[in-house]
Amino acid sequence: MPLDHATVDLNAKVADLNARMRHHSATDVLRAAVAEVPDLVLVSSFGAESVALLHLASMVERNLPVLFIDTEMLFAETLVYQQELTERLGLRDVRLLRAADLAEKDPLNDLHQRDTDACCALRKTVPLNAALRDVGGWITGRKRFQSGTRAALEHFEVETPAGAPARIKVNPLAYWNASDIGDYIAENRLPRHPLVARGYPSIGCAPCTSPVAEGEDPRSGRWRNTQKDECGIHFVDGKMVRTGGTI
Repeated sequence: MPLDHATVDLNAKVADLNARMRHHSATDVLRAAVAEVPDLVLVSSFGAESVALLHLASMVERNLPVLFIDTEMLFAETLVYQQELTERLGLRDVRLLRAADLAEKDPLNDLHQRDTDACCALRKTVPLNAALRDVGGWITGRKRFQSGTRAALEHFEVETPAGAPARIKVNPLAYWNASDIGDYIAENRLPRHPLVARGYPSIGCAPCTSPVAEGEDPRSGRWRNTQKDECGIHFVDGKMVRTGGTI
């Protein structure tokens, strides 16, 4: 299907932004995004590494809307951490997203035991897609080192969701590695998620997240012993968006 003029223009804009910002810092990428992407929002899980991006964003624009998806299956520690970080960083527009039809579609809260993809779609993907429908772009914390599917990640991408206009996805930390994140958090004396010290380098919903042993992949505790390694919020129409060649 041929691209419409708006999408063609957006592709050209993203190509220009990537060319200009390729060797710039994450802060510069954020400044460019705030200046050039209309109706921009940041999506954060307030997870293990989220504080780095949230801190950067708070220095660039504290009024930037921050979307936080409460699946109602998160660790209690995550909910407390979200409130503490919001206050500490002075974030002025944190918006809580929740599924509207949990009582109807998962009345026993056991969907994750039968179909993890359906559970993630119900509790994460659908609420987020609804919130993103009218935005011009959104900021993620994805990084190249996190998995093979993210190895070609750029600072800016075009996302073409079904039933909504094309928009820009911004990945300010795309080129950061694990040590960059740890160093940034330490140098700025930022509080870590309390579960990190208990062996959780990647944190999602409580029923589907387990501690990670030394030497294991940091994301091996997510949906352990399954083929699943993405919650789905970086998918469109069931297909991953530009992480091989798209939180």
